[in-house]
Order: sequence, then structure tokens, then C-alpha cells
Amino acid sequence: MADTSNLHIAIIGGGPGGYAAAFLAADLGLKVTLIDPELNPGGVCLYRGCIPSKALLHIAKLIDETRHAKNWGIDYSDPKIDLPRLRSWKEGVVKKLTGGLGVLSKQRKVEYIQGRAAFENSNTLRVSRTNGAEESLTFDRIVIATGSRPAIVPSLKLETPRMMDSTSALDLSEVPGTLLVVGGGYIGLELGTVYAALGSKVSVVEMLPGLLPGADRDLVLPLHKRIEKIFDSILLNTTVAAVKEEPNGILVTFDGPDVKEREKLFDKVLVSVGRKPNSEIPGLEKTQVKVGQRGFIQVNKQLQTDDPAIYAIGDVVGEPMLAHKASHEGRTAVEAIAGHKVAFEPNAIPAVVFTDPEIAWCGLTETQAQKDNREVKVAKFPWGASGRAMTIDRTEGMTKLLIDPQTERVLGVGIVGVGAGELIAEGVLAIEMGALAKDIALTIHPHPTLSETIMESAEVFFGTSTDVYRPKRP
Repeated sequence: MADTSNLHIAIIGGGPGGYAAAFLAADLGLKVTLIDPELNPGGVCLYRGCIPSKALLHIAKLIDETRHAKNWGIDYSDPKIDLPRLRSWKEGVVKKLTGGLGVLSKQRKVEYIQGRAAFENSNTLRVSRTNGAEESLTFDRIVIATGSRPAIVPSLKLETPRMMDSTSALDLSEVPGTLLVVGGGYIGLELGTVYAALGSKVSVVEMLPGLLPGADRDLVLPLHKRIEKIFDSILLNTTVAAVKEEPNGILVTFDGPDVKEREKLFDKVLVSVGRKPNSEIPGLEKTQVKVGQRGFIQVNKQLQTDDPAIYAIGDVVGEPMLAHKASHEGRTAVEAIAGHKVAFEPNAIPAVVFTDPEIAWCGLTETQAQKDNREVKVAKFPWGASGRAMTIDRTEGMTKLLIDPQTERVLGVGIVGVGAGELIAEGVLAIEMGALAKDIALTIHPHPTLSETIMESAEVFFGTSTDVYRPKRP
């Protein structure tokens, strides 16, 4: 293996992919410069995405549980929302985590530059610091980790605080009386859940026939039923034809076969229709890097672009746009730069929707199997038969395994229910390790827990589940 200890690498972007790459590179003995506009590493995930949204979702869940407690004989008065203190707590979480990353950068002797980078050529960056200084810096390798931003629909663009994207929605400047969420994907549903818990009358509009397009319908159904109770309305097969600001709100015009009320006034509108890669990096055309039609930078399995000196990771290289995927790509890219024989080729990348109930899946989905005309056996365990789900009064969940009928290998796992995001990692490990259904069935799970539902799903496959009756397979 070649000596790479003298290599100096630059990483553009300090998100989960960028800082993971920077820290591993430093641990491997490389000289590292990390460039990002923020005071500390963290990126969209920590500053304006995963972390603040999950902090607010925790609050939403707590509020919902106090209301649900009446069913158990416990009465609470209606919660009083102190919005400034809530914002302060959320921002405190962000500050602690990003500040911690700043400390880790210094401990690893990573040179952190607060600023923006533009390419002068394949090895040289023009760095504009936030303090106004500019300089040209040369590196042996450069890793692009610039992430993504909320997608904008031109017809829905209004220059008014009443129109929000996911970033401004997390600022929580106020709790509107009525809120329309445009887009029934995971970001819109998560933020809609937060605002509904805080007191907004939330409506969601989705152009397709169901919420969370791409996710299996049986996983979405329990969430849909619960959201129907907490949202004001769910408009499917419906598009927003026009938006217009009025003195007292945003007038929205709907279009679609199921529309009953063509126009409706909302205090605020949240547009959440996906994200767009930040691949428009100044000077990128001076390199050999190629960008595809959808705006994603093209890379190989080592995350190397068409320019041998430049690598790219995270949202900017393609779906799924997930922080944990970016982190692993960052590590793979750095290991490749360091001369290790590596490739990014996971068998399963977990996806989690942090609504209530949560939805999580990994590996092959039923939707994809049907599209590919691939034969699979599906074993489902209803949480209505779970002792633990019964004790927390959340029996709407379900766990399922997708199993190869010939080899009995686990190909996919899907979970809907409380804590699904915490449970899915076992499914990822099973798929990555090539586990058989029998391996999971024979793995002793603690009782009473929700994790048992994974084991019981495997037992359902064999017709031997203790807590449900399924005829044995022929």
C-alpha cells in the first residue's frame, strides 16, 4: 500500500458526510481541511434538519401522550406552550451537538475554515472566509460534500413569511391557526405532526393517491389512520394550482378529481416537495467532474468522480438523501483516498419516518418486489398480539419480513409502530449478514419488548409463532 500520510485533503461541506470524512481522514494520519459556512461542523442535519426536527417531534409525542392518558384514567390540563422557551431548548440541543463537533475537530487537528469554496482547477480551491478574507489553497484530493436544499416549485413561490420551507418551519416563529402542508412525504408529515401538536389545524395535500409515496402501503396505513385524527384534512390525488397572498392569509386553489373545496384560506403554507442537490459549485466546470441530468454528481463505488483528484459524497451524489448514508460514503471515500480496497455497496440502507407511529424499512420492499416481478414470501406479525405494545396502548403497529422462498434468506424488513426507527437496525444487520429466517427465529429476544416482533415475524413464516396462529407452510 502506498504511503498516503503526506496527503492533504480538503472537504467541502461539514455535514454528516463531510465531518465523518474529515474525522476519519485525520484518524488515518492525513492532513485535513474542512470548509463550511457555519461556525462549527454539523450541516443541514444538525442545524436545520434531523436534529431540530426530532427534538420538536419529541415534544409533539409528549403532548399527544398527555392527551391520550385520559384512556388510562389520568387527566392532565391542556398544555401551555411557551414558544420562546421551546425554541431555546431546541436551539440548545443544536448548539451542544455542533459545539461538540467543533471540539472534536480541534482535538483531531482538523483545520476548520468557516467560509465557502470555489474550484480554480482540480486541485485548487478559492476559499472565501466569512470574515471577508480570500485565498487560494492547493490540495492533493478534494471531497465534495455540499449536501442538498429544499426544492422550490416555481408556481408556489411567494416572497412572504407566510410561505415556509422545511428550514423556516423549524424556526418555529409562531404557531399558525391553520397550516397547509404541500407534499405528503416524510418531511412534510413530520413537521405537520409538530405543528398539529402545538395547536395548528393542519391540512396536507399530496398529488399521488397515498401518503409517503414509495413506502409499502401496509406500513403507511396505521400512520394514515392516526394522522386522520390529528390533522384537519388529508387531500390525496390533489395538486395546488395557485397560491395568492391575501391580507389575512394565503389563498390556495386546489385541483384534482376529489376536490370538494376548490379554494381555501390558510394562515401559513409549508412547501415540502423534496430536496435538490447542491451541485452548482462555482468553478466545477474547470474540473472533469460530471453532473447528471437530475443534478447529482456522478461517482463510482469508491465515490470518485470522473476527475481522479475529486470525490463526492452524500445528498449531492444521489438518493437516498439520508445522513447515515452520507456518513458511510464519507468514510468509504477517505479509505479509498488512503489506498484501502473499499467500495460503497450496502445491501440495506435503513429509512425512517419519525412520525407517530414511526415507519422504518430496509432492504427489499414489497413495492419494489412487485415492480421487479420478484417472488417473495411476506411474514407479518401484528402488534395487537404483542404484550409490550399492549402495555403501552399502541397496538396499531406491525412488523414484517420479506423472505426469499427458495433460500429463506431475509431480503427486507418493514416496521410501523412506536420506536420503529430504533428496531430497524436489527433488520439491517440481518440483511447485511445474509441471515436466514431461521436465524432470526432462533435468536432469543428479551420479553416483553417490541423487538420480539421481529423474532415472531420469522416464526410466523414457519407457522410456529407463539402469539398468533398461522397454519404451517406446506
